[in-house]
Amino acid sequence: MKRIIVLFFVCFASIGLQAQKFAFIDTEYILSNIPEYKEAQKELDGLSEQWQKQVESKYNEIDKMYKDFQAEEILLTEKMKNKRREEIVIKEEEAREFQKSKFGVDGELFKKRKELIKPIQEKIYKAVRETANVGKYSIIFDKSSNLTMVYTNPKYDKSDDILRRMGYKPGE
Repeated sequence: MKRIIVLFFVCFASIGLQAQKFAFIDTEYILSNIPEYKEAQKELDGLSEQWQKQVESKYNEIDKMYKDFQAEEILLTEKMKNKRREEIVIKEEEAREFQKSKFGVDGELFKKRKELIKPIQEKIYKAVRETANVGKYSIIFDKSSNLTMVYTNPKYDKSDDILRRMGYKPGE
């Protein structure tokens, strides 16, 4: 009797699973077909490069200060040595703070990325939701995230549908 009940539940569960529809998208592919994303990425790369040059410049200045200090150290009084060391430490702290303000977790680059990319992500999510509703999909996976799929049948790839819903022409 237990076998019949277990068999019944296994059959019922498999029937329930077959009724669900699954699809997947490739967010990287979708983003690569959105001109606004490319422009935003280009702007972010430009800002990042600009700020990285400023950081490097600050550290080069600190390196020069330190080398100058080492070259002149034997000629300086203890008071002058301490003052120079303090200046170097202060400059290092300023450089670290600048770097953190630009590239840190709550830095300007993070905020700018959020400002530029979030609206695009919201458009994608809206199009995914619409595709799921129209196609009656239970789950839509994103194969470009940490989800690993060993096999994907291309007929279930809904990335081009998402791009069309967003008003973009899918690429090749």
